[in-house]
Amino acid sequence: MQILLVAALVGTLSNHYHAEAFSLQMNAKSGSSDGIPPPFRAVAPQPPSSSTLGFQPPPKSVLSLRLASTATDVVHASSTSSETKQGTLGLLTFDLDDSLYPIEPVLNDANNAFVQKMAQYGYFINPQDIVETGKRIRESAGKNGVAMSHTEVRLEAIRSEMERNMLQKKLAECAEDWATDVKDLTAPLKASAEKWAKGAVAESVVESIYSAWERERHHSAERHLYPEITTALQQIREEHPNVVIGAVTDGKANPMLMVFSLAPYFDFCMSWEDDSAGRTEFYKELGNVDGNADLQWIYKAAVEKGKEIADNKKELKKDIDADDAPPVWVHVGDDLAYDVGGSASCGAKTILLDLDEEYHQTAKLRFPPYNNIPAWNTASSDEIAHRMAMNDEAESMVDKRVSRLSMLPDAINEILNNE
Repeated sequence: MQILLVAALVGTLSNHYHAEAFSLQMNAKSGSSDGIPPPFRAVAPQPPSSSTLGFQPPPKSVLSLRLASTATDVVHASSTSSETKQGTLGLLTFDLDDSLYPIEPVLNDANNAFVQKMAQYGYFINPQDIVETGKRIRESAGKNGVAMSHTEVRLEAIRSEMERNMLQKKLAECAEDWATDVKDLTAPLKASAEKWAKGAVAESVVESIYSAWERERHHSAERHLYPEITTALQQIREEHPNVVIGAVTDGKANPMLMVFSLAPYFDFCMSWEDDSAGRTEFYKELGNVDGNADLQWIYKAAVEKGKEIADNKKELKKDIDADDAPPVWVHVGDDLAYDVGGSASCGAKTILLDLDEEYHQTAKLRFPPYNNIPAWNTASSDEIAHRMAMNDEAESMVDKRVSRLSMLPDAINEILNNE
């Protein structure tokens, strides 16, 4: 059978299961449901009209600070069959940072590599300088700042720090030439030095420094993988040989590049940075108390990508038997708002990785009662407040919660068995 995994992936939910719209509206308008999510760019072609399975796409929903009271059907499978048959795992998606490895030591390693690379070009800075510069860049960009990707912010921060370093050197040279202190240089001289510093920073050097940071980020992630994750992935692959496994991330991490660890288990990676328009629209609305922030676009893209891969997998059957239970889509992550809320709104079953203290996760520590914001985090206070509200709403959308990654295969099987 030729599986069109869209129905298969969202097929977890039969007529008595419904995908509820998870949304984010900072004003308390109780009946607002006429918003339209930002444009979605499909990454795979639509199913042919002659296919044996019809695809009902995930519901378009307005995201507000409440869970919509009305549910929308996303599949047309028989409720009787889903109650009596064990589901099959069609799509399994993972968050990466603080889900498969602790993000803090990974970023520390990447920042150290970054400092070493900067020194090779004659720039001597502290890693925290880049973080602080990144925060200033977001703030100076106003409403558009929150929508900037991690890569955009880091590249601009690197460029800014290099220009500042070059400017300091140029001003020192000018002061020496004029036998005076830098503070006593005239305004025209300072303006000329600033113009020179901007032109002295080569874009190729900025890219080289950033590439060194990103490379070490992937290498460090492999070194810091949670010890049970590869064993868990191997077990999942053995128990569910036809599953498509993907990653959904808001950064540049990619398990397909981790060739010594995760790459053999993953079929694709979907990054928030792949669709700048969708990301920009989401973050603009996240920072707007009167707006609607739609998290669905990235998960819709992941569903489409998973369908495309499943269609091409030779080991899958070419026809779907009428007796088969619809395949299930499960998303796994550590973030209530983005992982649980965002994926559940598109029809996923969710597993929250609320791991034991020894795993050193950071997401839950950013909110009360801990309020421990990592030094590398560039989120504004408004964004943190909005995320807290999203977390509260997503709590009811958790299907399974695990404290150790070794529990993951069993949690998946319990979902498939409707336990």
